[in-house]
Amino acid sequence: MVRYSESGLPIEPVYGPAGLAGWDPDAELGEPGGYPYTRGIYPTMYTGRAWTMRQYAGFGTARESNARYRQLIEHGTTGLSVAFDLPTQMGHDSDTPIAAGEVGKVGVAIDSVEDMEALFGGIPLGSVSTSMTINAPAAVLLLMYQLVGEQQGVKGHQLNGTVQNDVLKEYIARGTYIYPPQPSLRLTADIFRYCRAEIPRWNTISISGYHMAEAGASPAQEIAFTLANGIAYVRTALAAGMDVDDFAPRLSFFFVARTTLLEEVAKFRAARRIWARLMREEFGARNPKSQMLRFHTQTAGVQLTAQQPEVNLARVTVQGLAAVLGGTQSLHTNSFDEAIALPTEKAARLALRTQQVLAHETDVTATVDPFAGSYAVESLTDAVEEEALALMARVEDLGGAVAAIERGFQKDEIERNAYRIAQETDAGERVVVGVNRFRTDEEEPYEPLRVDPAIEAQQAERLARLRARRNRNAVTAALGALRKAAEGPDNVLYPMREALRARATLGEVSDALREVWGTYVPTDAF
Repeated sequence: MVRYSESGLPIEPVYGPAGLAGWDPDAELGEPGGYPYTRGIYPTMYTGRAWTMRQYAGFGTARESNARYRQLIEHGTTGLSVAFDLPTQMGHDSDTPIAAGEVGKVGVAIDSVEDMEALFGGIPLGSVSTSMTINAPAAVLLLMYQLVGEQQGVKGHQLNGTVQNDVLKEYIARGTYIYPPQPSLRLTADIFRYCRAEIPRWNTISISGYHMAEAGASPAQEIAFTLANGIAYVRTALAAGMDVDDFAPRLSFFFVARTTLLEEVAKFRAARRIWARLMREEFGARNPKSQMLRFHTQTAGVQLTAQQPEVNLARVTVQGLAAVLGGTQSLHTNSFDEAIALPTEKAARLALRTQQVLAHETDVTATVDPFAGSYAVESLTDAVEEEALALMARVEDLGGAVAAIERGFQKDEIERNAYRIAQETDAGERVVVGVNRFRTDEEEPYEPLRVDPAIEAQQAERLARLRARRNRNAVTAALGALRKAAEGPDNVLYPMREALRARATLGEVSDALREVWGTYVPTDAF
């Protein structure tokens, strides 16, 4: 369907080298929706339907987060994205000593199926797409979600969403790992197999470059190390006896969008091309969906500033535009106050409105891959691809992603780049508005959102009540079955599900696996 410009001129759905409109299928760029997907994974992209507007949210208790989710849905968000607090991310219950001071602070505290029930109370899981940013204990949270769906009468095949489940990047850039790499990869393969049988519409992993970028990775490093991790996950699944086309269509990725718009667009286009060729040529994938790099994007939190925070609205707009022009499948736009504290309701609404303006008030959704054929973007796409492939080759020379992680290679490379950026910023060579240039003498007062410290005691009370009324013998037996499965080759998700159904807690399930698999202790840098 042709749309028209403000001057009444037609904007064609696709432009290409065959002429001012249309494309030449034999041209080097290819066509949108065609291998190697440089121009996007779908023929019509946003001309048919806009990206999923998935706002990342979660704080305090499950009931508080539920209220925020309802507000976001009311304001027009089309997908939920759950942020969990640090104890949950590390597989600890809220009443353990190690969780002190962190409960509900950077996300929502989830200790049991009952917390998950409260988190999604009144939200029909059969008709909402939910992304959960959780890694080491990803299987636990996924199964809790499935059990809540069952209580709502929603079958596994009706559930739709994504679990991040990308533990390799935790060893590189983020640190919320639990188990050593090999059992962690085994758990990932178990999730792949379980979801294929029980939750077939679920995206089983979101292989993340976002956190590496936030730690200082360059765009080329971001996609190189992310795709190298993707190769490791594919090899793990193949070694577990799965066929590549059985699991690869459910793989997804997660990238950052920076303010450097042209290179970001090039990065997304290069990443699609590299992955498509890898899947077809190295792994023999024949299903086109196995070759498509589908990805979620979040605007760059690390580029937000506490100084003059309203300027972040401009940054996020540019970053969101970069993601859209690069062909993202879903997008989270950060709130302008996130460099100070958790987003207020108004700030979260403004972040969503930013996406809605891009989708409905601009013409970037009128045509597919608007930058195709641009001398600058096509050259940058080739350059980013070349640099990323060189870095991926170095990872392979070290024995693959896991071996390189164990030697500290990726972490060291990212830290070098982060140091370079810091030096350039300190020297004023890299301008940060409001920080090293265009500063003001006085900042306007701002009242941030605060998490009530009483949440920690409230969660402890909820856990005490849960433990008092559940069947202790059933929990003990279920955790024993989980340990037995972890010691052998059986899929651990089935006994894990029954343990959670019996009201075992997140910490108890994670501890059962810790007893068998141990915990990861990082080595010195490369």
